[in-house]
Amino acid sequence: MDLPEPVDITTLPETPLESSHLNHHDFPWVDQGWGIEFKILRVCNETGGWIIMNRFPPGTQLPKHRHSGAVTALTLQGKWGYLESNFTAVAGSVIREPANSAHTLKVADDAGEPTIVFFTIDGSLTHFTDDGTIWGISDGQTQLAEYLRLAEEQGTPVDASKLLA
Repeated sequence: MDLPEPVDITTLPETPLESSHLNHHDFPWVDQGWGIEFKILRVCNETGGWIIMNRFPPGTQLPKHRHSGAVTALTLQGKWGYLESNFTAVAGSVIREPANSAHTLKVADDAGEPTIVFFTIDGSLTHFTDDGTIWGISDGQTQLAEYLRLAEEQGTPVDASKLLA
């Protein structure tokens, strides 16, 4: 069997993609309450994907939530896991959560330092109570709005245009 001639990739049209750059140090941590801080780094209107960093104090436990899309988490500092799983993420750990997964994030009580996690999230999170009652839904747009509001209230306003892709 004869193989076709290879494609000369230099002749293929490129996707007109504009690259963007930001440094997370240029954006403030904002306090969401309970000592939990976050910063939104990117929200993509086209795909619904968003990038967020969270900083959690030792012992933090978030309410259970379900993801509509996949999530990738890179732990930068501290240690955490899910009550429903048997792993402990530490600095350097990469966690992949499949779409439609539900879990309860728990930072180790003995973390000894704040836990910082970089998340890339596709879609939304549905927050619910133990009895299954939905008490909220978050996505990139709602989190961006909350970030901008809190940054303004806490005296560190942010230019939203730098965070939209």
